[in-house]
Amino acid sequence: MIRAACRNDDCAAATRIAAVRASVRTLLLAATVALFAWVSPGVASDRIAVTGAELQPIAEGEGGVALNVQFDFELPPVLEDAVNRGIALYFVIDFELYRERWYWFDRKLVSQSLTYRLTYSPLTRQYRLSRGALAQPFETLAEATATLRSLRNWKVIDRGAIRSDEDYRAQVRMRLDTSQLPRPFQINALTQRDWTLASDWRNVGVTADLGR
Repeated sequence: MIRAACRNDDCAAATRIAAVRASVRTLLLAATVALFAWVSPGVASDRIAVTGAELQPIAEGEGGVALNVQFDFELPPVLEDAVNRGIALYFVIDFELYRERWYWFDRKLVSQSLTYRLTYSPLTRQYRLSRGALAQPFETLAEATATLRSLRNWKVIDRGAIRSDEDYRAQVRMRLDTSQLPRPFQINALTQRDWTLASDWRNVGVTADLGR
């Protein structure tokens, strides 16, 4: 019984040591990326531009309204380095629809978010862009980000949610979700501009034909 207890204590100690080593590795990786950001001047913009956005009716199935949107951005070197070191980046596209009211604040009718996960696998030497259960592999980071810049046929409004006799306004944006980064990298995001990759809200036209 005494020997079994000792073995259990040894296992517990080994588990604690492994956890400490994993934490140290994560901290060292965060420090390395932070140092890279400090010594490497950023050549890419830390902003995302929304270059085009439109709503269109969905003719098939249950109907509704879909969003097509185009973004323009380049990953800063610090984010490229983070991806290549195995850190997953989460990009979120937000959409909102409001009904305009002259007598009060506009009423929010729709709030939708779509998350993309960008990762790199050293084993396969491929980048992967995931959206829910769907995932697409890419040979290069440039190919993955090119796909990330364009979104088509995203259903954002259900059928019957818009009336042709009402006035509406809609807006869309893209942002890097730093809350899903490992904790040490969240600290970097608070202190370094290269980690605050986001667009401003872009207005999207809402036409009367969408309510038919």
